Formats: sequence, structure tokens, C-alpha cells
Amino acid sequence: MTLYYLHGFASSSQSVKAVQARQYFSQHYPQQPFVALDLAYTPAQAMAQLTEVMGKAPPQAIIGSSLGGFLATVMAERYQCRACLINPAVAPHQVLAEYLGEYYHPVLQQKFRVQSSHMAELEQLMPARLRQPANYLVLLQSGDEVLDYRNAVSYYQGARQQVICGGDHSFINFAGYLPVIAEFCQLTPHDTPRSREQNLTRQ
Repeated sequence: MTLYYLHGFASSSQSVKAVQARQYFSQHYPQQPFVALDLAYTPAQAMAQLTEVMGKAPPQAIIGSSLGGFLATVMAERYQCRACLINPAVAPHQVLAEYLGEYYHPVLQQKFRVQSSHMAELEQLMPARLRQPANYLVLLQSGDEVLDYRNAVSYYQGARQQVICGGDHSFINFAGYLPVIAEFCQLTPHDTPRSREQNLTRQ
């Protein structure tokens, strides 16, 4: 079972949060498969990519930031797995309608164009409701200058939510929340002599 990280709009697997997550899980959970994808920038292609990859390696849990949080929700509903969302986009077809135009993928090194037809694709993907809100950990910063955090508070009712006063869309101090994310994802810590000693002490 694989732990996935899904980046946000116009980002990549080399984003600050993706790198921090990769380093953290590599150090503390080296036995846990971790994949940070470079997602295609059209909804249909991104969903085809996720369907193929997760079909071969089902998710233990999914971490998603911004638009990646929306896609993480779509896939978590499909697999009924846990998902940790960082300033997730709610109804992204409404948000991205203001960002139509041409962009450049920094890792794939190719141009892409956001079109109005993509908004319809996003709208069709959005789950009308969450089947198991308890599967979600939603981390929000009220100072998000791109997304209104209150939309996520409303949409993810029943989920475990933490609203941090201030911050911004990048989610300041993301690295400090990785232990909380790991716990929510129900990951097994690396089995070291020290951890075995602590387990015996608890028994």
C-alpha cells in the first residue's frame, strides 16, 4: 500500500512541501512506499494517470495540497482510504475559471493551457458529498490568499479539521505537521531497537 503526495496547480513533485514530505517519510518510515507524482495539468489526463498508477499500487493514504487536495478527495472517495488535505481547493472549477491561459510545467518542461472546457471536467469530478468524512484530515490556514478556507470547513463537515490562524496558501510550517499526518495515515513507524524498547515498556 502506497502513500501518495499530490501537488497543487502549476506545481510539481519538486515543490517545497513534496520534498519535505519525501524527506520526512524516507527518514521516519523507510519501509513505507511513497510516491510524489508529476500530475498532468488537464483534469482528464490527471485522472487517467491517477487511475492507472493507483490501480497498480493502491493507496494506503493520500496527501494533497490545493488542487491536489481536490484530486486526493476524488481518489479517496474511490478507494475509501484516508486523505490529508492541505488548504484544499473546493469547487476548483469556480476558482480556476480565473486562471485560464498558458502555463509551463517546470519538471515536465512543457507548456500547457488551462481552458474553459477543463472547468466542466472538474465540476463533474467533484463528489456531491463525502461518504466517510472521518477519512479526512483537513489542515487549513485562515490567511490563505488564494482559497477561502471557510469553503473547506463547510464542505468537509464531519472530518477532522484544524484551522490555523494566519499563514498563507503555501501552508507555513507544513513540515511541523508531518508527524500529525503520519499518525492520521496510520503508518507504522520504522522498527528500531529504541522503538522496540518503547513498545515493550508500554506493554
